[in-house]
Amino acid sequence: MNFLSKSIVALALVGATTCLMAKPTIAILATGGTIAGAGTSEIKSSYSAGAVTVDKLLAAVPAINDIATVKGEQISSIGSQEMNNKVWLKLAKRVNELLAQSDIDGVVITHGTDTMEETAYFLDLTVKSKKPVVLVGAMRSGTSMSADGPMNLLNAVNVATNKDTTGKGVVVVMNDEIHSAREVTKVNTSSVNAFASPNAGKIGTVYYGDVKYLMQPTRKHTVNSEFDISKLEDLPRVDILFAHPEDTDTLVKAAVAAGAKGIIHAGMGNGNPFPTTEVALAEAVKKGIVVARSSRVPTGSTTLEGEVDDAKLGFIAVDSLNAQKARVLLMLGLTKTNDKKALQKNVLRVLRSYSISLGGGVENFTCML
Repeated sequence: MNFLSKSIVALALVGATTCLMAKPTIAILATGGTIAGAGTSEIKSSYSAGAVTVDKLLAAVPAINDIATVKGEQISSIGSQEMNNKVWLKLAKRVNELLAQSDIDGVVITHGTDTMEETAYFLDLTVKSKKPVVLVGAMRSGTSMSADGPMNLLNAVNVATNKDTTGKGVVVVMNDEIHSAREVTKVNTSSVNAFASPNAGKIGTVYYGDVKYLMQPTRKHTVNSEFDISKLEDLPRVDILFAHPEDTDTLVKAAVAAGAKGIIHAGMGNGNPFPTTEVALAEAVKKGIVVARSSRVPTGSTTLEGEVDDAKLGFIAVDSLNAQKARVLLMLGLTKTNDKKALQKNVLRVLRSYSISLGGGVENFTCML
């Protein structure tokens, strides 16, 4: 082999090694929240959410650049208590656009913690890719003495670049833990360990970037979900009503009058409504409104045909989804048809096939979300 040939081979080997060592490219989509919050004091809890732009967020964690090539993009600058259908649809469509690109390996979304679980679940049902999608936030603003955002963000990028995250659906990374979108919920108003998955447990951990998975989500998500938001401009109205002793029919009637297409009733115990409310909910069903029973109890499942005659009243039950996530699923279910007569039948079918245990066997377990 002559000198020129040896040089070409050497260059080819160098190029191959460089390709093998190339850092993954992660898109960072910022929506606002405490992780982008700024205050006037290190020792006071007051701050303004969404005040810090995505470029400044990334600049505050330079170690990210050692593990990935990052591309920042601002989707919104709001506290997540302001989250709405418009932002959800914009975010989901943008995530799908990015993940369809061969040069994007995953997406990290910075988000406020108030509604992070709902956004994560919405994306879990509407993203059409197996590539990693990670939501991350903070319980304390970047100007706080004990800011948790920088480490959470570093961990989130590590999770997004980890090959084992592929195919797990949308995940939430907070406080060194990895949670599936369907199971995670906020369980504390202010502590840094504010997120948990009460029914199923976390699916993994990430400690200073060291990712370890413990479990695999089994409910349908992302590429296996049948929901398509690519042409949607809005979502049907679904209201949540919270049960209590001496409840009335007032709020049910108000939801119906306001144009709700669906009602999630967070009932007592196993999703039980107060008798007066039950009558009003049954009347709402007769008017073509879908009524789904959830529970105000934080763990367990809301089951069909317990103390409530669901078949007679036309109610459905939402399995182990909490009320806020049941609302997300019902809104998407209602996009399947606009025909009022078909709506009840079709949405019942969609929700039951996705959400309700049909017997506990493997063949039934795999059809649930």
